[in-house]
Amino acid sequence: MDQINRQRHPWLTPPATITEATSLACLQQIQTCELRVPDLTSIPITTTYLEQGQGPTTLVLLHGFDSSLLEFRRLIPELVPHCRVLAIDLLGFGFNQRFSDVPISSETIKAHLWQAWQVLVRTPAVLVGVSMGGAAALDFCLSYPDLVQKLVLVDSAGLTNPPATSRWMFPPLDRWATRFLANPQVRQNISKAAYYDKHFASDDAQACAALHLTCTYWSDSLINFTKSGGYGSFASQLARIQQEVLLLWGRQDRILGTRGAEQFQRQLPHSRLVWLDDCGHVPHLEKPQQTTEAILAFLTNSICKDL
Repeated sequence: MDQINRQRHPWLTPPATITEATSLACLQQIQTCELRVPDLTSIPITTTYLEQGQGPTTLVLLHGFDSSLLEFRRLIPELVPHCRVLAIDLLGFGFNQRFSDVPISSETIKAHLWQAWQVLVRTPAVLVGVSMGGAAALDFCLSYPDLVQKLVLVDSAGLTNPPATSRWMFPPLDRWATRFLANPQVRQNISKAAYYDKHFASDDAQACAALHLTCTYWSDSLINFTKSGGYGSFASQLARIQQEVLLLWGRQDRILGTRGAEQFQRQLPHSRLVWLDDCGHVPHLEKPQQTTEAILAFLTNSICKDL
């Protein structure tokens, strides 16, 4: 049986470059539980998550590619006065326990998230996915529609297939690729591209975005996921989603661009698109107050009346 024996994550001292109050608070509040996913491994998977707030509505937050729940460090404090919030690290990402022989793919991520839902969420909830987390949210919603009350997609992936070459990463190219991605200058360049206001690409932001790289088998899991093909396009399945969907998009998104926002709006039957001006790929970090206002309005009002 899955264990909900909640424990604080055993962090020692955060890097000196992590200085923002929200970052330090988020680190201190990370918890772990042991999840059994028998189809993947006989060993319980130590899973990291953060749970705060209470209320009739539960929000489940899913982070982006090569990231962790730390990317919600500015959004969670804005949301918790209004609802219960759960941020969960996806299998093979964040600070979760990794294994050298457990496959990381869209299917295994979904299997792990389903188990986390049974143990941690325990109720139908509003699913919030950002970037790759949006693709994970779409996949979960299509497979388990009864568990998802509403859907929030923030600068979401899920409309294009990954390059075919990603499936053919062999040694030593695979290790070179992850070493390149781990390079601090490369990560800083990605951080700058993600924000419209470049002052947000601070030392604190870079440290938060790189902290999970110290986890055992980080490189193996990333290679494993890439070789699996990752998340493809859900375009042909979007019409099946009957939940109301809020699309939040930074108008200056330089990572995924902005065409996807309107494509999602056209293909999702019950959706509303909200643009965030002077904002890049990560509204939850760059515009947390405006992001929260849009989400809370979505929770309390039906968009179907306007469709």
